Amino acid sequence: MDLNLLKKLIKLVEQSEITDFEVAEGDLKVKISKNISQAPLNIQSFGDYSRPSGYSQSPVHIEAEHISPPAVLEKSSKLHEVKSPIVGTFYRAPAPDADPYSQVGDVVTTGSVLCIVEAMKLMNEIESDVNGKIVKILVENATPVEYNQPLFLIETN
Repeated sequence: MDLNLLKKLIKLVEQSEITDFEVAEGDLKVKISKNISQAPLNIQSFGDYSRPSGYSQSPVHIEAEHISPPAVLEKSSKLHEVKSPIVGTFYRAPAPDADPYSQVGDVVTTGSVLCIVEAMKLMNEIESDVNGKIVKILVENATPVEYNQPLFLIETN
């Protein structure tokens, strides 16, 4: 998820009457909520949208969690997760105008380059550690990844 988009969403929640906001993009789920200093209101009708009298500009609380791959894919014993060995930014191609290293449906062998993870201006090639077919790419291009975060699901032979 783009950091600028996240900042805009936080600002939107801060400046509006919204108290909770959730959005999911790919395998990342972001929840933005703000604290209100008084107990929740019981709204009787849809027309009553008044701001609570004890409303305050409290800090916004953000939770982010990774959504696990669909259960159908997890149950297959032939699926292998390729995980990020480092924290950095995930890129599917060596350059913005270049073709991606790999796509869903590609057959890969051990040592095939799947993507790169940029960490501190160093481009680290992430290679497949199994032979098989890519069935799912779990991360969006140009997004941050964490250590040991699953990047690809490969169906092994």
